Amino acid sequence: MLQSFFCKESLAKNHLQSYLGNMTEQQQGRTLDAGALKALAHPIRVRIYDILSERGPQTASSLAQLIGETSGSTSYHLRALAAHDLIREMPGRGTGRERWWERPKGRVMLPGPDDTMSPANRAAAQIVTSEFFRLRHNTLMEYLNRVDTDQPEEWRDAGLVTTTMLDLTAEQMTELKAEITALVDRAVERYRGQEELPGTRRVSLRTEIFDLPAANTRGTIPEERP
Repeated sequence: MLQSFFCKESLAKNHLQSYLGNMTEQQQGRTLDAGALKALAHPIRVRIYDILSERGPQTASSLAQLIGETSGSTSYHLRALAAHDLIREMPGRGTGRERWWERPKGRVMLPGPDDTMSPANRAAAQIVTSEFFRLRHNTLMEYLNRVDTDQPEEWRDAGLVTTTMLDLTAEQMTELKAEITALVDRAVERYRGQEELPGTRRVSLRTEIFDLPAANTRGTIPEERP
């Protein structure tokens, strides 16, 4: 199972979280240091990391076909990611010329842009978060524009895309966030280990809850001018 979400933490630091694997591994987790974050801060590398999470193990050649790059380019980026343990070579699979790579199981936290970061680290965090959400938006639009006839009938109405506006206090929003997170965690635990189960597909489960700018809230009354 893969879960990714962007959330605001108590110290006003943003984190992009992604995890793949069982609950024990997820709970241990890893927060990327500055070196790993900089290694990931390249659009092609974010794309490779995303594909390995979404589609499973790949070779430099298969990645090249998926993202429209040369195998030499993808091989270079794979080595850069592996140097910081963001991905790893699969032991016992492939040959010296055709190596297979996978994303290690477990939770990964990618620090988002933060005022306490150095300018270089902040720029790296901005690249990672911007590219991640660009890919996320593209995936959603591909789903929305998919023709029903291209889908098996049982999958056509299985998905859900919804937006709801609420009026909450900060405490209420924090409580709701915890409830949503717990619900998703239960789903991850319930359905883990089904990769080889007939009839399954990789499903993207996304959660977002955030406050709108103060000027856009219902409780804000524009000041009248004479």
